[in-house]
Amino acid sequence: MTDKKLHRHLNGVTLENLLNEVVAHYGWRKLSKLVEIRCFYNAPSIKSSLIFLRKTPWAREEVEKLYCTLKEREEI
Repeated sequence: MTDKKLHRHLNGVTLENLLNEVVAHYGWRKLSKLVEIRCFYNAPSIKSSLIFLRKTPWAREEVEKLYCTLKEREEI
């Protein structure tokens, strides 16, 4: 996915809203398989995930890419 498309989908979206959408679509179990982060499979919660994602750039990028892929599919 190009940076332009990535930024288009992320423009104006908070990390919390992004995470809520991804969790609503995939669920915690599938999300933990798509992005291997302990806070997604060990007592997952939005709050703990947000804390981790804000401190860990690589993890945030992975979740943002997943969100953008989800948005791309919705456009088709």
